[in-house]
Amino acid sequence: MIGIFDSGSGGLSVLYAIKERLPSADFVYFGDIKNAPYGTKSREELSKLTIDALTLLRVRGATRIVSACNSVSASLAISLFDAIDIMPNELIEMVGPTVSAFKDSTARALLVATPATVASGIYQNAFRMIGKEIECVEIPDLARKIEFSESEDEMKKEIHEALNGRKGTFDTLILACTHYPLVTHLFREVAGDQVQIFDPAISVAERVERQFWPQEAGNCSLRFLISADSEPFRNLVARLFSQAEYSVEVT
Repeated sequence: MIGIFDSGSGGLSVLYAIKERLPSADFVYFGDIKNAPYGTKSREELSKLTIDALTLLRVRGATRIVSACNSVSASLAISLFDAIDIMPNELIEMVGPTVSAFKDSTARALLVATPATVASGIYQNAFRMIGKEIECVEIPDLARKIEFSESEDEMKKEIHEALNGRKGTFDTLILACTHYPLVTHLFREVAGDQVQIFDPAISVAERVERQFWPQEAGNCSLRFLISADSEPFRNLVARLFSQAEYSVEVT
């Protein structure tokens, strides 16, 4: 069983992309809505939340894990494998697959993410390892607004403020927070049609298929665990997975 976790609903975009490639796999998803958003938390807080989430998924039967949260990728830079009793080849995070997709690219990319992700330097360092520099811009409150279905006008205003003065300096926009693809249309409106929007979920799904298949062929089971109830989360699940049988449990 593949376990996926995020601070809330953002990781659903990653789950959707993976399920498109591995429709028969079994999934258990944990959304830590009670502690959302993760993007403003310290590394110490993220490390504890990561251990708690991974432990829960393991207890619920997950044999392989996808960390569908870019902010958590920063905490995974600290070796947690002993603490959570998982091998490196049993866990996939967001940064590696995303950066690998640009290894042979000539794109002028701009990366937008949460404050925790940008402050960690994890993307900047990873891009340097493939011989590239990347400009990273934080959008402080956007993930929270998406998580709790706040005004799209307010979301668009925050995106505009983040990109203001940078138009013409990039041709590819990397959405390095799993919540952001849920409002791709707003990024498109602000950045313009000439800019390519890159959703890391696609690269992560490709990595999951290569690394976890066919060992994870299953019975199409789909379970959602959430640390606090959320109508926006339930509505998004119903929209994205309307053709699947699934359960939602508040834990």
